[in-house]
Amino acid sequence: MGIKDDAVEVRAQGWRTLAALHGLIESELERSLQAEARLSVVEYTVLDALSRQDGWHMRMQQLARATALSASATTRLVNRLEDRGLLTRILCADDRRGIYTELTPSGIKLLEEARPIHDATLERALAEAQEVPELAPLVAALPKLHAEV
Repeated sequence: MGIKDDAVEVRAQGWRTLAALHGLIESELERSLQAEARLSVVEYTVLDALSRQDGWHMRMQQLARATALSASATTRLVNRLEDRGLLTRILCADDRRGIYTELTPSGIKLLEEARPIHDATLERALAEAQEVPELAPLVAALPKLHAEV
C-alpha cells in the first residue's frame, strides 16, 4: 500500500467512525422519541428546524435541505405531520408558487415536550460513545466543531 492508499484508508476509517457514532446516536434518539413522544427522529428534526426559524416557517426546499431528505420524502413527511395537526402549509404572499411549512400550536407543544427527551437522550448517547475508545476522539471534537461554525 502506498502513501496515497494510506491517506484514502485514513479518510475511509474516519468516515466509518463518524457513521458508527451517528448510528449509535440516531438509534438511541429513535427509541426514546418514539417511546416517549411518538415522534421519529426525522419528525423531531422537522419540528426543531421550523422552531429555529424567524416566524417559525420555512419553504419546502429549505426544509428538505435542513432534514437531508429528498423533495418527495419531505413532502410525504410534511403530509404526515400535517395530518397529525403538527404543522400546516401556507402560500407565500410574494410568490404564489412558494409554499411555507409552519408549526401549529400543537406542533409547538409537542416539540416543547419532546425537546427535553431528545436532549437527555443525546447527552446519554454521547456519554456512552465517550466510553468507546474509537469514538471518544470524535465525541471530544464535537464542541470544537460548534465553536468554529
